[in-house]
Amino acid sequence: MSSTSAYYVTAYYKFQKLTNLEQVQKDLETKADELNVKGLVILGEEGFNSTCAASSVESFNAWKQFIRDYFSAPNLFFKDSESEKAPFRRFKVKIREEIVTTGIPEMMPPEGKNQHLTPTEWNRVLKEENDYVMIDTRNWYEYKIGTFKGALNPNIEKFTDFPQYIESQGISKDKKMLIFCTGGIRCEKGILELQKQGYDNVFQLDGGIINYMKEYPNDQFEGECFVFDHRVALDQNLQPSTKYGLCPHCGQPSEIKISCKRCDSEELICVECSELEFKKDTCSKNCAHQYKLHPGKKGPKQVVPFEIEKLKAEGAEEIPTIRVSKTKIVTVNDKGESQTVTAKT
Repeated sequence: MSSTSAYYVTAYYKFQKLTNLEQVQKDLETKADELNVKGLVILGEEGFNSTCAASSVESFNAWKQFIRDYFSAPNLFFKDSESEKAPFRRFKVKIREEIVTTGIPEMMPPEGKNQHLTPTEWNRVLKEENDYVMIDTRNWYEYKIGTFKGALNPNIEKFTDFPQYIESQGISKDKKMLIFCTGGIRCEKGILELQKQGYDNVFQLDGGIINYMKEYPNDQFEGECFVFDHRVALDQNLQPSTKYGLCPHCGQPSEIKISCKRCDSEELICVECSELEFKKDTCSKNCAHQYKLHPGKKGPKQVVPFEIEKLKAEGAEEIPTIRVSKTKIVTVNDKGESQTVTAKT
């Protein structure tokens, strides 16, 4: 790994029967605190799904070994990348019915491989064959900023709409089908839905787009790959996007640069919000609200919690106060994390 990267990032998942989820949650939180690991773990009775980051190689490797040992998964597949910016500000463990939301919690992927293609096998099919249908199983905004050449866009808001999309297409049951997603987990269930509908000649990309781009950057995948953390997207070299941000109004990938008419701050907003009054000329929900109330009136940009965390970490002499209510303010604790407390009178 590079010695210049500030953060080491890994994504991993495994379908396996889990019990006593609250205790698992506590154990993971304790270890993450010990190793100073940040990230998100989704736990369910069907397994775990996670992306985590550490600022040192030692902590990074120790965390991965801990996960292998704790879940008795010595061959767990980790998809590693690096980042100069922090992908996460906290460590959270969430307990949910599914470890990836598909709407089919009753479907449990089998042990081992289920029609997986390695990046090399995937590339061979795309370059040497032409009688297949390739479907992007991700959401419309993920498809919009990057996908494989020739992939169909189901144009769905959530994966629970995917089964109906497949049914509506009338694709021949003997057609060769290829499906892919960000890191592979969504396809583990997506392929079960396709097989349930009678498609037997269907294959999934092992490790998803992230695993593919690690081996074949600037090849059959075009654009960038959206990720659900502060990196927003990964470029072809698995580096954090320098093109996209998250729209402050709606949270979608954004690339339209604007200068806020209220506070003069520069910000990136999405194409959709750039076409809406008050949003198209403002950098935040607060500025949009104030500008709507008082058009033409200038005012300061509202500070958000992560900004005071950064100022505190950088040793700033003055830390601005974020007032939540008449009695509550946001402050930074001894761990460098923002929290809401009662203001001292």
